[in-house]
Amino acid sequence: MGHTRKSTVERQHGRRPSTPPLQTIFQDAFPAYEQTHPLPAHVRRAARAIMQCRTAALGGHVQACPDGHMARIWYNSCRHRACPQCAYLQTERWLACQQGRLLACDHYHVIFTLPHDLNPLWLANVSVMTPLLFQAVHDTLRTLLADPKYLGAQPGLIAALHTWSQTLMLHPHVHCLVTGGGWTPAGTWKSVRNGFLLPLAVVRVIFRGKLLSLIEGLIRRGELRLPAGLEPSGALALLKASARKKWNVRIQERYEHGRGVVTYLARYLRGGPIKNSRLVRHDSDSVTFRYASHRDTPSSGGGPPAQRLMTLPMTEFLNRFFSHIPPPGLQVVRAYGLYCRTRRGALAQCRQQLGGKSTEDLPPPRAPADSSIPATIPTCPVCGRSLTRSSLPRQGRSPPEWLEERR
Repeated sequence: MGHTRKSTVERQHGRRPSTPPLQTIFQDAFPAYEQTHPLPAHVRRAARAIMQCRTAALGGHVQACPDGHMARIWYNSCRHRACPQCAYLQTERWLACQQGRLLACDHYHVIFTLPHDLNPLWLANVSVMTPLLFQAVHDTLRTLLADPKYLGAQPGLIAALHTWSQTLMLHPHVHCLVTGGGWTPAGTWKSVRNGFLLPLAVVRVIFRGKLLSLIEGLIRRGELRLPAGLEPSGALALLKASARKKWNVRIQERYEHGRGVVTYLARYLRGGPIKNSRLVRHDSDSVTFRYASHRDTPSSGGGPPAQRLMTLPMTEFLNRFFSHIPPPGLQVVRAYGLYCRTRRGALAQCRQQLGGKSTEDLPPPRAPADSSIPATIPTCPVCGRSLTRSSLPRQGRSPPEWLEERR
């Protein structure tokens, strides 16, 4: 059974919490939307999970006073990775695990972006293009950092795929956390020179060449699904045109540790492309939400991006949201080099040379508790008796009616 969360306050207060905005939008708009839009099965499952999360449909349990003074209902979470309601616990567990893995050294945040003119190929081949993008990113960093001209060592790398922009447009890009050094063939730790990871111009060229070569190979072998109206010759011409453009790769400033970057990555691993806190209002026709406008941020101030409002027709909002639901089994976070599970021995030796504890000496990260669930069975504030617990079946009746029958 999934973890649960409080969904109804005590009966004596006589009120229910408001439904989260995204869940309300889906409950109101999705039934009509799916009648007119062909959707893959995994998208329908995601939508239904979000609509049912922490409702009577998924069951739960009741904590009630034996004398009937009060009762609390806790509904089960859907635990779908696109649901913003129940992403917190899984995200914190992943973050605790990664923070226990990081080496005590400088880290760099590197971002590789797929050019927008290749988005049609991406949409038609998400399950194929995703590993290609990861492979090109990994091969680029591994090849350059293994070169003695730059580092001559194997770094640690954690890569996470994001597919959306702030306005929910398709924007596939990979965020990478890269150690500022690596493990040499001689068995020693070597740091990057002068706080400089790699020359950006070289990274752009190598990444572009590797990814285009991988995609071209699939097209020539007939292993890539082409969008309607695009012939293989046209797809190859598209790649050739893209090869003449400057691709978007960014290497952020050096960080003294990797915790900040890995925390940034964790925020986007689960919960879908938009959080409830960004939703402002909606009706049957449209949805309004906040987004960060980096283009409007003053170049000299160095402050946070300007916040803007965007209103989309309901159909367009759902179209954009569903374009970011990954197919089942698609791995959107990957570790390479020293951070790969098969390199635990080298990671432990690096940790020792850097003056930290070995991986084996570190206690396993403790999963954070869900603060919404009490650690012990509470007592009734009226009579002081311990509350009893009973299960609610899945697809049960609505709780107010159920509680009234218990009185």
